[in-house]
Amino acid sequence: MAAEQDPEARAAARPLLTDLYQATMALGYWRAGRARDAAEFELFFRRCPFGGAFALAAGLRDCVRFLRAFRLRDADVQFLASVLPPDTDPAFFEHLRALDCSEVTVPLLQVSGPLLVVQLLETPLLCLVSYASLVATNAARLRLIAGPEKRLLEMGLRRAQGPDGGLTASTYSYLGGFDSSSNVLAGQLRGVPVAGTLAHSFVTSFSGSEVPPDPMLAPAAGEGPGVDLAAKAQVWLEQVCAHLGLGVQEPHPGERAAFVAYALAFPRAFQGLLDTYSVWRSGLPNFLAVALALGELGYRAVGVRLDSGDLLQQAQEIRKVFRAAAAQFQVPWLESVLIVVSNNIDEEALARLAQEGSEVNVIGIGTSVVTCPQQPSLGGVYKLVAVGGQPRMKLTEDPEKQTLPGSKAAFRLLGSDGSPLMDMLQLAEEPVPQAGQELRVWPPGAQEPCTVRPAQVEPLLRLCLQQGQLCEPLPSLAESRALAQLSLSRLSPEHRRLRSPAQYQVVLSERLQALVNSLCAGQSP
Repeated sequence: MAAEQDPEARAAARPLLTDLYQATMALGYWRAGRARDAAEFELFFRRCPFGGAFALAAGLRDCVRFLRAFRLRDADVQFLASVLPPDTDPAFFEHLRALDCSEVTVPLLQVSGPLLVVQLLETPLLCLVSYASLVATNAARLRLIAGPEKRLLEMGLRRAQGPDGGLTASTYSYLGGFDSSSNVLAGQLRGVPVAGTLAHSFVTSFSGSEVPPDPMLAPAAGEGPGVDLAAKAQVWLEQVCAHLGLGVQEPHPGERAAFVAYALAFPRAFQGLLDTYSVWRSGLPNFLAVALALGELGYRAVGVRLDSGDLLQQAQEIRKVFRAAAAQFQVPWLESVLIVVSNNIDEEALARLAQEGSEVNVIGIGTSVVTCPQQPSLGGVYKLVAVGGQPRMKLTEDPEKQTLPGSKAAFRLLGSDGSPLMDMLQLAEEPVPQAGQELRVWPPGAQEPCTVRPAQVEPLLRLCLQQGQLCEPLPSLAESRALAQLSLSRLSPEHRRLRSPAQYQVVLSERLQALVNSLCAGQSP
């Protein structure tokens, strides 16, 4: 297939990234002569994660890449032969070697095609969608807490559950509303904006006795002789310490040498990590000395970072120092230097940092976004809803685990202000609902229908893949991010709440509810 030329296709998932029972069922279908029966599955989750009222669906691009590249290679088939019964008919393995997804159709996210093939797709598709959607939703919640003005940096790669989890988290935290990631591979493979500066190890590696091989820095305008930046920073340090009421020996010389080294490498993007030794007696005066030395050459420092202590209070006090120093040394740009914070920031800490009047500009979040500690799994499922055009339904002892039978269409019903009212599922053959039409719908578990008259109706299912080919170009990650943020902006205040007893409502059409009732009663559809 054409997807063999996609370098990310097999990286998304491999056919054997699956559960063994998919292979045992495949053998059962083949032995029963049902491998090519037309079947339809649906991938969904039962409750919105984190106790909230919304979720972002993510992972479609990875699913499509996987499907277009799906083919069992010789090594894959040989391994399956080693774990299936030794007397398995060799013709079954030849059938597996010939499989691809050219007959699979994917609207997001219904999957239809030959029964054996679409059964094999269950586990990898759930793997690709569930974590991506969980992380995107988690990131969206953090974005809602932070508000539109604060910049969010995802920096959780070292805390992620392995390399694949790290790449997925970086990708889909960006889709959920983060501005950038520290993950370089996410930038290379997925186009996520990357950002990062320096760690405490860089600062502590300097003692102050180091001499840069080339200490000279040319003016930003490119005209005039170079200046010894370390010597210039030392001159400024005396003025800064006098302004702050510090002794010139108090700031750590190794820290200052580290700042000078970083400024020589990044004169147009200099940032200082302030808390390696002491924010007030060392980090801040050393940063100001180097920043003012750069400023004299026409450069502007871009930020400082705090990684410990009371981040909100320190940011307030640092901003006061910046304003006073800007006035004292007549450098107005110093007032607006970015203040970046990090250090195990969760939803509660983020809400404090994002409150009105906070001087924090950029917030780095790692563990709380990539590990989703409040809910480690989305709980996605993949259920058979039709075979040979006939509806199938799982009844089960647990009503919440019952499935909805039949091939379906899905629509979002919107109010006059454009905000979503509810989503409606109906059988695929039913007429498309119209704006302004009064609809009788059944909320889950209701004993009686209710009526709704939507001002707008949006179809939710779009055909993505048919006969192995894309039906339309998939949006880029940046475009998907913009669409996700637009969808979030349209949610009602109730549905935007982080803890909401009211889940976003999905209702059934009368015909779909009637089909459910008949199958529950043991009647044929």
